Amino acid sequence: MHGPAMSGWLLMALCAVTGSYCLLRTRTGSTEERRAARAEALMGFGMASMAIPAAAVAPPAWGWAVYAVFFGVAALRALWFSRRSGHHLHHLVGSSAMVYMAVVMARAGAGGHGGGHAAHAMGSHSMAGAPGGIPLLTGLLLVYYAVYVLRSGARLVPMAAAATAGGPSSPGGWGARPELALACRLTMGIAMFAMLLTL
Repeated sequence: MHGPAMSGWLLMALCAVTGSYCLLRTRTGSTEERRAARAEALMGFGMASMAIPAAAVAPPAWGWAVYAVFFGVAALRALWFSRRSGHHLHHLVGSSAMVYMAVVMARAGAGGHGGGHAAHAMGSHSMAGAPGGIPLLTGLLLVYYAVYVLRSGARLVPMAAAATAGGPSSPGGWGARPELALACRLTMGIAMFAMLLTL
């Protein structure tokens, strides 16, 4: 481990690749699957931009407010579409968690005693050194994402085994492979857990 800057870059790269694959998935599937893929691409790219080390790009003072508004709108969108699909409830939790982290970081940066800026001096936006927000809410989100990651991982194992054993392949190419879509969701769940853990 080379310190917080390296972990920030790795998290940023992982989320950007995941967002890119989700963007590729928007070209195949049903309308609902494409809608979910767009929401997941948005989350992947948003998480990537929040993970960029501050040593490379110092965030402006108003940057956290932009994140909060952006993901607040995404949360409202997920709430609207959750009437049709329960998967959008997960998007609602994810977008709300992003709003929560942005608000915590904005408050830490505005504290004046080095709170958010101390975290940025360590080299990462990833909330290291910032006050942890509301402990109960942070803990509940950590539990949610831990369960989500374990459940997704357990669902991924049989799919990966079927794919390597020559099971039915998807005719739509890389964008239509269900095991890759689940792997992307698993990756974003792990990244969200890491971001909340360092809050």
